[in-house]
Amino acid sequence: MAETVVIEHLENNIGEITLNRADSLNTFTLALAAELNDALLQLDGDSAVRVILIKGAGKAFCAGIDVGDFFGKSAMEYKKWIASMETPLITISRLNKPVIAQVHGVAAANGAGLVAACDLAIAADTARMGLTAINVGLNCVGPVIPVSRSVGRKRAMELLLYGELIKAPAALDMGLINKVVPADDLEVEARRWAAVLAAKSPIAVQIAKSAFYSAADLEYDKAFEYMNEAFARLCSTEDAKEGVSAFLEKRQPDWKEK
Repeated sequence: MAETVVIEHLENNIGEITLNRADSLNTFTLALAAELNDALLQLDGDSAVRVILIKGAGKAFCAGIDVGDFFGKSAMEYKKWIASMETPLITISRLNKPVIAQVHGVAAANGAGLVAACDLAIAADTARMGLTAINVGLNCVGPVIPVSRSVGRKRAMELLLYGELIKAPAALDMGLINKVVPADDLEVEARRWAAVLAAKSPIAVQIAKSAFYSAADLEYDKAFEYMNEAFARLCSTEDAKEGVSAFLEKRQPDWKEK
């Protein structure tokens, strides 16, 4: 049974993952990384789930990697160790279903990378985020990958090299997160936002996410070709026809997920 993450099925086809190392600010260990990855895959394969929420227990979203397990490794062991911590960040981009980060307290280092790796992010106005490892003689060259794809090269380098924690409004301005809400409203707003997304055509959402990541590194014209093919596949589904019919008939669509 998983101990470092908790999975819950919420209303409105939402699956929720809670990072559950509150006493350690939900820092990544090998166990948490593996259990988070397993939880993501489990919910992605669950037909009752259309959107996945990730949040942290206690006072923080995630304060990075637990450096208590840092010492005594060879270079190859360090490579395997850090790769394990980053596996969930890669997995998120490969899931069919959208993943939303619900951020409170601190999201630092690999925690900030997790926020950036999620497809969407909503944060409390009191939250702070940053790539802080440079301050202890390390760096966040792994987490900066999803961060740079959210905020651009100059901003990412600033976060990477200065290691400062920025407040949620600044993170919103630079594109690291999508939405800022009062801290007391965070959970309600995150679930409401997830429910709005879960009510849309699951097939349309899944094809949109997959095509977005697949086309991200293609040449400009090749990206259009890929997206056009993805759109054509979507148009051939029953749900696409149902969505258009419902719009024309001014009624709510009845998604069949096929």
